[in-house]
Amino acid sequence: MFPTSQRLLRTLAAATVIGMAFVPPLAAQTAAKPADAAAKAPADAAAGAEAAAVKKLLEQKFPGATVSNVGKSGYFGLYEAQFDGQLVYTDAKVGHVIVGSIYDATTKQNLTEDRLRKLNRIAWDSLPLELALKKVKGAGTRKLAVFSDADCPFCARFENELKAIDDVTVYTFLFPIDQLHPDAARKSKQIWCAPDRQKAWDEFFAAGKLPDNKGDCETPLAATQALGQKLRINATPTLVFADGSIIPGALPKDRLEAELAKAATEAKKTAAAPKK
Repeated sequence: MFPTSQRLLRTLAAATVIGMAFVPPLAAQTAAKPADAAAKAPADAAAGAEAAAVKKLLEQKFPGATVSNVGKSGYFGLYEAQFDGQLVYTDAKVGHVIVGSIYDATTKQNLTEDRLRKLNRIAWDSLPLELALKKVKGAGTRKLAVFSDADCPFCARFENELKAIDDVTVYTFLFPIDQLHPDAARKSKQIWCAPDRQKAWDEFFAAGKLPDNKGDCETPLAATQALGQKLRINATPTLVFADGSIIPGALPKDRLEAELAKAATEAKKTAAAPKK
């Protein structure tokens, strides 16, 4: 995986930063019983005002940073905030900022990663799948979208992991990162212009073979770049699962299988839930 920005680390350089937290879950995380609506409204308004104040302080102390989804975290009375795409924790006065993940010490579950995954979910149906290569493996009942760069070594590793996965339809968005791989766009165009695009993609990763064409047909590369920017994708491979969750990196086979199963379950729950 190749991130293209280190903005968070640069903007936090002037702050007092505490390292990774590894703690058990707090009782505050458990679901509370529904409160009386009349009593709950003022509390919600107060919480919203506090979160807005924390957001304003973060933006003042880190000019130019993108701050969103600010709210109480449930850990130590801290607030959580999505900060340039990452999740950080801070006190009400933004005197200190914690960068790192909070874990459940019993299950070893990365709670920060799970929370960020929920915050970043997109609607699967919003993906323009006509701009992607399509490969059906087995029955193809599970779904996976991949933003991939032809010259990315981690993408090659991920293609190998995919060989062991069955019952999945894979949509590959050609997403060359020019700053890292200046020749990847040319290769992507040649692959897209092949009579069988998916076969050309597979042959390229299997043997480095490119189709015999000039890559001068109409391609979706500009559109996929715009889509990647919209979804804040800055690394390859980046995976989008059926529940809309986004995970960057070449996941190993076992983790990929687990994420596909989890996403399929979540997608079914969402589809079965009553529409608001």
